[in-house]
Amino acid sequence: MNQTIRVKLFAVAKQVAGADAVELALQEGATVADVRRALLERYPSLTKLAKLLLFAVNGEYADDAMTIHPDAEVACIPPVSGG
Repeated sequence: MNQTIRVKLFAVAKQVAGADAVELALQEGATVADVRRALLERYPSLTKLAKLLLFAVNGEYADDAMTIHPDAEVACIPPVSGG
């Protein structure tokens, strides 16, 4: 069974997608790793940042093994530079 996960995007991920959020159709029981993989498939230009992308689930940083529930708030946070 599929579930739709809404992922908020920031910085370069937002620029690449042309939106501040995207919806991904993933299998029920999907993990952060599945979200990462789906984002990279949809937006290959993010591949060079793949290992640097951080994800937060419900406002807390999450590792790739974390399972995402259908009502979870997911955010993709690329590295940022500033000065």
